Amino acid sequence: MAEEGGNQRYYRAPCPGCGAPVEFRSAQSAFAVCPYCQSTVVRQGETLARIGKMAELFDDFSPLQLFAAGRIQNQPFTIVGRLQYSHPGGRWTEWIAALDGDRTGILSEDNGAYVFALPFELQRAAPPPGDLRVGATSAFNGQSYTVSSNEQVALLSAQGELPHLPELGRPFPMVELRNDKGLVLSIDYGTEPPGAYLGRSVQLEDLQLTGLRDESAKDEKGRAFNCPNCGAPVTVNLADSKSITCGSCNSIIDLSQGIGGELKHAEQDEPVRPLIAIGSMGQLQGAQWQVVGFQHRMGVEPGDDEHFGWNEYLLYNKKRGFSFLVDAEDGWSMVKPTTGAPVMAENGSSATYLGKRYTQQYAYNAETTYVAGEFYWQVERGQKTFNRDFASGNALLSMERSANELTWSSGSKLDSGLVSAAFKLDDKKDMFVRGDALPVSAASGLGCGTIILIAIVIIVLLVILSTCSGSSGGSRSYGGSYGGYSSGGGHK
Repeated sequence: MAEEGGNQRYYRAPCPGCGAPVEFRSAQSAFAVCPYCQSTVVRQGETLARIGKMAELFDDFSPLQLFAAGRIQNQPFTIVGRLQYSHPGGRWTEWIAALDGDRTGILSEDNGAYVFALPFELQRAAPPPGDLRVGATSAFNGQSYTVSSNEQVALLSAQGELPHLPELGRPFPMVELRNDKGLVLSIDYGTEPPGAYLGRSVQLEDLQLTGLRDESAKDEKGRAFNCPNCGAPVTVNLADSKSITCGSCNSIIDLSQGIGGELKHAEQDEPVRPLIAIGSMGQLQGAQWQVVGFQHRMGVEPGDDEHFGWNEYLLYNKKRGFSFLVDAEDGWSMVKPTTGAPVMAENGSSATYLGKRYTQQYAYNAETTYVAGEFYWQVERGQKTFNRDFASGNALLSMERSANELTWSSGSKLDSGLVSAAFKLDDKKDMFVRGDALPVSAASGLGCGTIILIAIVIIVLLVILSTCSGSSGGSRSYGGSYGGYSSGGGHK
């Protein structure tokens, strides 16, 4: 039965499984899941045929829900469906947005933020997924893109009405490409021919959303559990957490497959105490941030045997998502994953993003050695990546590459005094001072002769270093990971 609802024509027919009404608000929706009996139905004209039963949804505690409405580029849209996928790093959700009855978009997670994408017609056939290697460049419709991830994914569950429905549990490739203009191109090999979507980063607050999930209505059941190693109570505070550490025994607990199943864990020895405590609140860059995670990492330049270390604090703000506060030898910085992918020179000496050119400072192998708190990606000790750090004045850019993912992040340097004041740790501000402080400013009480002597020593050291090999040295700049292993795609 077709009915008129305001300006929107929609279809309603009885569920072939239980007889309850099933509605189709979008003309592009061919499938739906009955909200009463979870039957999966396909629309055939104005009748429905049952093709199976949908698996139970994994509660991702998202603020989004069916029938929430908003605006994108001054166009109204309504969320009508949800698809939940799994990949080696965990799970993620895509929300189906009906724009005007004839078009549907996808609102999906992107490193704690969101990407809104629309169907994109490729002017050439999508290449085989094996040809799109992570880090490689490829052109589509006259635009150059860099492959940022190439994963095998599978549909876990679905809700509402859907324009397409991959076979439940069957793995298929999903490839994401990004460019230096901030565009995200997703190629979905779960259909034939493969489907493509092109999107940009969005903030939920900018979408003017109404009908969001009521915070008080969240079912918190299952968000607290006993540590599988020591039995101590563990509470998950963030909706998107895929890893958490036990506060009692420091074990890393894998949440990527949900709390309901058997929890995998890894024990950690020799705990590292963060300078800024987990749970601390701080005001930085015009927003209130909470420290929710911490990791210590070690790096070494290829061909060198001298290691260096640095710390990264994962910060969370409800409206801005996640950022990283990085504590390195030469100073503090604050960065967050980029939506697009900068263009890097072939020799790696520079990178360009959003019209700005950055010069490479360091290239090195990195390894995570200790973690604490919660993380929106599946974090483990021993995770290894290859990193490059770039700079343009105080502006920073970083690349992190693993086997299946290429992640970029951007941000800027921070004064150490600003960081200590932000977290109300002025009494410990001397502990925040790093190599960014000039010798004179760090010792204002020194005499002129002492200052000259320091200058001579620095000059001698520079001469000695200049005679060394072409290595950029044992010190690294600005921080490294910035969200590596963060499943950095619009679909994750």
